[in-house]
Amino acid sequence: MTAHSTELASGSVSVTEACAARVLKILESETANKALRVAVEGGGCSGFSYKFDLVADREDDDIVIEKDGATVLIDPMSMVYLAGSEIDFVDDLIGQSFQIRNPNAVASCGCGTSFSI
Repeated sequence: MTAHSTELASGSVSVTEACAARVLKILESETANKALRVAVEGGGCSGFSYKFDLVADREDDDIVIEKDGATVLIDPMSMVYLAGSEIDFVDDLIGQSFQIRNPNAVASCGCGTSFSI
C-alpha cells in the first residue's frame, strides 16, 4: 500500500464496524479471496450502480481501507464517485446487504444499488 492510497482511503471513504465484521465473516469460508472490492459501474435504473466482489489480490493503484482486520479495495475511478461515502452492512426486516451512504448521490433507486450524480 502506498502512502497515497492510505491518505485517500482514510480521508474519503469510511467503513463501519458492521461492514468490517461482515467482510471478515464472509471471508472465513473463502480460501482464495482476501478482500471486498467496491466499484461503481455505469448502468442501473438511476445511471450508476455499486458492485461488490470478493477478490484475492489488490491492484497497484487500489485505494486500500483496512478496518478491524477487514480489507476493502476501491479503484481510483470509482473513488471519484464514492468520495465522502460510508460503506455499511445492514441487517433489517427487508434483508441483509452492504449499503453505501453516498453524499454525492442526488437520487437513488428503491433498492439502494444504483444512483445518479
